[in-house]
Amino acid sequence: MELRQLEHFVAVAKHLSFTRAAHEVSVVQSSLSSSVSKLEHELGAPLFDRTTRTVGLTSAGWALLPVAQRILREIHAAKEAVAAVTGVLRGRLAVGTIQLLSWVDLPLSLSKFHQTHPDVEIALREAPVDELLEGVIIGELDIAYIARDHSKLPDTIAVLATWDEELVVIAPRDHPLTRQEQVFLSDLGEEPFVDFQAGSGLQKVVEHVCEQAHLKRHITLSVTQLDLLISLVRSGLGIAIIPAPVARGTDLASIRIAGPVPHRKLALVSRTPQPSNPAAVALLRDVHGLTLG
Repeated sequence: MELRQLEHFVAVAKHLSFTRAAHEVSVVQSSLSSSVSKLEHELGAPLFDRTTRTVGLTSAGWALLPVAQRILREIHAAKEAVAAVTGVLRGRLAVGTIQLLSWVDLPLSLSKFHQTHPDVEIALREAPVDELLEGVIIGELDIAYIARDHSKLPDTIAVLATWDEELVVIAPRDHPLTRQEQVFLSDLGEEPFVDFQAGSGLQKVVEHVCEQAHLKRHITLSVTQLDLLISLVRSGLGIAIIPAPVARGTDLASIRIAGPVPHRKLALVSRTPQPSNPAAVALLRDVHGLTLG
């Protein structure tokens, strides 16, 4: 049984797709399929139920999955331990992020980090908050930038730092709302809204803020991408509520919200208060000035 075979098995189990798994581990699909087949032959049992349309884990696959994940985590930890002793950062740094991350220029920060530590392979995943938290918990991600809502974080998540962002209303510059310096959310019941699809971090926060203000929004358009939301608002198809730093990067008008000013809380999280990966510790120090431990 080879390490690469376990990596390929875990990737397929994660995606339930040989195509997506091959893309994640950067091999051609035929090589991935061959690797998994060899593992099944060595173990003497099929690990996946394959049809022309679906892939699912067999009982043997479900039994192997937690063991394979633990082995990969331990090997990863062993590499980190050696790197820490030698004083040279090597290995892999896995970072997760939400889509609307405005309080740090992550691409620039990762680029500078890579220039300083060229032997560290950087993996970046953009995903909804629930997926990022799961990735941190099971060890697929070293750290993640998430948006907090009013729900409690899992006990297995450690918060390393938090930031607050004011939420504002955005509208086209010729919209009647732009004649006001601020607006009460409760006065926007007749306005059409553009919003992110249910389940995203920002959508949950905005939904909670509107409930607190007794605003029942008339949501006419739901999107998954910021660029599309901005374009729809610019075209006059609705207004939206987004973080003020994000609004400042658009050509739209932003109107402050009167009353208790709503905020979105952002958090940088890990599995433990002191990440075990020296590369993660270095990134936290270099980017955020965090000295942990």
